Amino acid sequence: MSRPSASLRTAVVWEVLRGALDQRVKTSGSESLDVLDTGGGTGNFAVPVAELGHRLTVVDPSPDALFGLERRAAEAGVAARVRGVQGDAHGLFDVVERGGYDVVLCHGVLEYMDDPAEGLRNVVAALRPGAGTLSLLAAGLGGAVLGRAIAGHFTEARHALTAPDGRWGESDPMPRRFTAEQLTELIEATGMTAGAVHGVRVFADLVPGALIDTEPDAEAALSQLEAAASELPAFQAVASQLHVLAETRYHGG
Repeated sequence: MSRPSASLRTAVVWEVLRGALDQRVKTSGSESLDVLDTGGGTGNFAVPVAELGHRLTVVDPSPDALFGLERRAAEAGVAARVRGVQGDAHGLFDVVERGGYDVVLCHGVLEYMDDPAEGLRNVVAALRPGAGTLSLLAAGLGGAVLGRAIAGHFTEARHALTAPDGRWGESDPMPRRFTAEQLTELIEATGMTAGAVHGVRVFADLVPGALIDTEPDAEAALSQLEAAASELPAFQAVASQLHVLAETRYHGG
């Protein structure tokens, strides 16, 4: 079954991220931010962020993805503001500067970390002390449970619901999934303050792509529905992904 477009599936994250970048610009007093994208791949987020005028460092373990990033940045005219380096979150400071970034994107990475708590602490340590924003996007438990149930795989749905890692079986390609509460706890444990939570792909993964292709204005209407549902806890609980913004906790004195 074909899926709705990638832009529709990431629209909620992009709108929240763009607002966070604007806010960080205001508080930092700098028009151009230093942004780190861990596991940024071919630049789905990095290139649009660079188009806003920010400086991007993308860390990814795949040479092919980094080649795609380079080509994509060049086509968008932002090659001078995008740097790709090969590496991963656990060895992050072998390739990037500790405490050198205004904003860190950790999108689709936490699920693959052997120790999510340790990995997230590492990612957060890349932020400037006392003034940083984290954008965290990770696989949601509820979306997988709902998806398996709708597909008729009820035993797998129940297994995902009760498994500590949120997997539905040995053949599940996703190493782990999270609830909004788990992500918030992981963020707070790093010393950051978790902010708004948004459900991502609440409906997009369940809607047949053929319907989007054939119904006039269906994609725009679905995008508006996703945006409206993303902030409601009831729909976050069944989203395919969860997005959480966090800010460095300020200490008075």
